[in-house]
Amino acid sequence: MQEKKSLPSTLYTEEYFLTACEGYNEFIASEGQHLSRRLRDSFAVAEVEPGMRVLDVGCGRGEIVRHCMRLGIEAYGTDYADAATQMTREVILAEQGGLNESLAAGVCCSDAKTLPFPSNYFDRVLMFDVVEHLYPWELHEAMLEVRRVLKPNGRFIVHTAPNRWYDLYAYPWVRRVRTLMGQGSHYPKDPRAITPVNQEVHVNEQDLVSMRRALRQAGFKKVKVWLDSPPQNRQESSLMATLRRIAFDLPPFRWFFEREVFAVAWNGEQ
Repeated sequence: MQEKKSLPSTLYTEEYFLTACEGYNEFIASEGQHLSRRLRDSFAVAEVEPGMRVLDVGCGRGEIVRHCMRLGIEAYGTDYADAATQMTREVILAEQGGLNESLAAGVCCSDAKTLPFPSNYFDRVLMFDVVEHLYPWELHEAMLEVRRVLKPNGRFIVHTAPNRWYDLYAYPWVRRVRTLMGQGSHYPKDPRAITPVNQEVHVNEQDLVSMRRALRQAGFKKVKVWLDSPPQNRQESSLMATLRRIAFDLPPFRWFFEREVFAVAWNGEQ
């Protein structure tokens, strides 16, 4: 029988969340009041409205919970790292100390595979930049738990990066081209080494097909999966600009060059 591995929660320290976890610059600059571009785009997909109840699985620093509070939404976060729950607790208290002291919000230390909430409880469950940290068996169990706590026709919103096909197939070509342009020092052989800690904590990166399969295997019948990329905003030659448009705009090239994987799954037949 295959060993069921898990990453230890001690890998996710306050230093990790403030120096390596995406969005840390915006978090530090705004003390958790503003979302990074990636979190803002991911949250917009959820189409959250006042009156809803939202769960952020793997809440990290807590800025999503705080953002929900500012919108008048009842929000809860879970994370299995002590540093994350403490940071989230602090941003909740900071928001409650302002104009939102009456808003329901909370955080608990909990594994994604065992969510401490009743069934059919949430309108939205969010899982942003968590999937890649869960081994396949853990992801399956976590998705089963998400289905359990979602209301009928509730939505599960996922963001994960990088797109596995980018790392496997596109990045080696990007690296070759950048090396020819004299920029090879910025493109290590292992793309995870661009953010070195990812070599230790990324264990289950996804692509269009694997993300859809994982959601279907967890029992979600209606699933939408797509790719996107952060804005490039590069000043470059017309040749490079043309190649970039081909890579990012035209299938099948874009399936390999787009960096981020998004998904929405509906609980129920709808």
